[in-house]
Amino acid sequence: MRVSIDTKAKVKIGNLSRGGKARTLKAKAADDHDTHWDAVLVPFGILNTHSSKLSIYLGQSAETSDFIVDCLTAWWHENQHEYLELDEWVIDLDGGAATRSDRTQFIKRMVELSQAINLKIRLIYYPPYHSKYNLIERCWAALENYWNGAILDSVETVAHWASNMTWKAIAPIVHLVETTYEKGIKVLSQDLEQY
Repeated sequence: MRVSIDTKAKVKIGNLSRGGKARTLKAKAADDHDTHWDAVLVPFGILNTHSSKLSIYLGQSAETSDFIVDCLTAWWHENQHEYLELDEWVIDLDGGAATRSDRTQFIKRMVELSQAINLKIRLIYYPPYHSKYNLIERCWAALENYWNGAILDSVETVAHWASNMTWKAIAPIVHLVETTYEKGIKVLSQDLEQY
């Protein structure tokens, strides 16, 4: 099984103008300066490259290694029944801040996930400046085109728009992640040796 993963640019929640065009009879009024917003969402996507099924996790905290691995773990538990004869899970990703190969917390958590689900996990990193070839990037472009011009004034509005877009005629499964993630967690080198 092969999946493509990535986080999208953070989405500011509020009565903010995002540009684009809304297809309504009367234009919606939005704030012309984004000096204040109510919340920020971190969209994380997992795209099954064989079936084109897309899952979007909307984090309400920070983009951290723990957030990403928790989303991958949740995705696996939700979909493992479809992959009973699997011996390897291949993950395409770029070297983002939370998923770089030198992020000790990310590697530690991925090893723990591999051991917990008893499955070999292979991480396939795109070279620097080549993340545009990661298939999930096309899903983010489709989402941006879909909600182009919409005012994303609440978490529910973002989730609604995201769940109604389609990727290859399939609507994504959208999850809200309410866990608060602490930034800056590192694993000491002597602790990493046990993995």
